[in-house]
Amino acid sequence: MRVLLVGAGGVGTAVTRIAARRGFLTHMIVADYDLARAEAAVAALDDPDGRFSPYRLDAADVEAVRSLLVAERCDLLLNATDPRFVMPLFDAALAAGAHYLDMAMSLSVPHARAPYEQCGVKLGDEQFARAGEWADAGRLALVGMGVEPGLSDVFARYAADELFDEIEELGVRDGANLTVEGYDFAPSFSIWTTIEECLNPPVVYEKDRGWFTTPPFSEPEVFDFPAGIGPVECVNVEHEEVLLMPRWVDARRVTFKYGLGDDFIAKLKTLHALGLDSTAKVTVPGADGPVEVSPRDVVAACLPDPATLGERMTGKTCAGTWVRGTKDGAAREVYLYHVVDNEWSMREYGSQAVVWQTAVNPVIALELIASGAWQGSGVLGPEALPARPFLDLLIEYGTPWGLREER
Repeated sequence: MRVLLVGAGGVGTAVTRIAARRGFLTHMIVADYDLARAEAAVAALDDPDGRFSPYRLDAADVEAVRSLLVAERCDLLLNATDPRFVMPLFDAALAAGAHYLDMAMSLSVPHARAPYEQCGVKLGDEQFARAGEWADAGRLALVGMGVEPGLSDVFARYAADELFDEIEELGVRDGANLTVEGYDFAPSFSIWTTIEECLNPPVVYEKDRGWFTTPPFSEPEVFDFPAGIGPVECVNVEHEEVLLMPRWVDARRVTFKYGLGDDFIAKLKTLHALGLDSTAKVTVPGADGPVEVSPRDVVAACLPDPATLGERMTGKTCAGTWVRGTKDGAAREVYLYHVVDNEWSMREYGSQAVVWQTAVNPVIALELIASGAWQGSGVLGPEALPARPFLDLLIEYGTPWGLREER
């Protein structure tokens, strides 16, 4: 399989380190707007056969991306950029006749009049609107294939196929006890993406009502996470799983709740109050005259790169799907989960836990597509494909998943 990886940040670099250990990959072009980042990612690999090569590429330039895919005979484009670039990369892959895989879907737009009650443009709507074109082309666009969304959706499919006869609720629950020495505020994942998903109206799905929204940080609950992480307060956050799972898994309710903590929530609310979460550009003085900048980009530039925090980070991160329903006429409740210890991911791969946990899942998906174990066309989520091959391969990669009976 020949792959164009777009984005050589923390997750993209972790993708290269994981993929370099697997034999299914013929060649991977590691592309980034900053050529030095792409070169650094490739240089760090043990790559005697020259399967990885760096390239400078603007993810927003559809024609440049399409041309590179064609020239390099790439089978698939793997998008490891932030969600702003989903649609140009999605369009470029289709135009080039390549398959496509991303870890976060096209952006939402809140409802103009009732943002905390009704959905406007939902996450992924732009992509699903073009599903027919992908199906007609016989190409697969696998969307939301990171850890959350991604592995959490695989867990939902597994629960529906093997653990439950009927599902009352699918609830993705994410929590961690990670700390970063020397920083009062150092998010372990892209702050651009974190602001987007945490300050947008969260989406909830109910079978009798469809998709609807609530205010940010609504419906707090304390969830007890495994592996020593313990109880963490979780709140509603906008996330792709709620938009994906109901399309392929029959459940009466679907939610996503994230363990953020009071301090993190307070900082996000302050950024919003000051308008620093905005992506609309403002004019500021510059050395050579006025320049236009996005406040959110300024916030991201002022914070440490999450990929560089691994040496200062301690603790574990847990991603998982809580499922409530019935099996053989009896009530059942389980939590399917995946835990990564930062000490382990740094020692084994040199990548901090959150970016490594995100990166391992698209690599597994690539291998399943390359082997033919996962096949399809159109725009599909992870839950549209069989779960067992994925979960078996996750164990083979040396990072097992768990199942906890709740009752």
